[in-house]
Amino acid sequence: MEQVPQISQAEYEVMKIIWKYAPIATSQVVERLSDSKWSPKTIQTMLLRLVKKGALANEKQGRSFVYTPLVGAEEYRLQASHRFLDRLYDGALGSMVLNFIEQDQLSEEEIQSLKDLLDGMDKGEKDD
Repeated sequence: MEQVPQISQAEYEVMKIIWKYAPIATSQVVERLSDSKWSPKTIQTMLLRLVKKGALANEKQGRSFVYTPLVGAEEYRLQASHRFLDRLYDGALGSMVLNFIEQDQLSEEEIQSLKDLLDGMDKGEKDD
């Protein structure tokens, strides 16, 4: 798995817009984030930072820049999840799930979904 650049929570919000609407011009990103607390200049700074990190590519088109992602949304989420697990649970997914169950942070529906998923995995292994 290729290393994905680390991005901040604010940059992630910008990336979600890029992933959804790419290719997208600076002014369109600013417009889509108009409900945020960020000024247009702040958004432009985040876009440039994401280009420097290798998460975005930009191309000058007329008087504007157009951005496209160099990192896929799913690829980013997968690596961010692994970083989270490594940092807080020493990479042990079971420990994290157990922690959420013990702290009553999973609903009955979520617990049932986990059971169904695990049952399906067991059946899949037996069918091989």
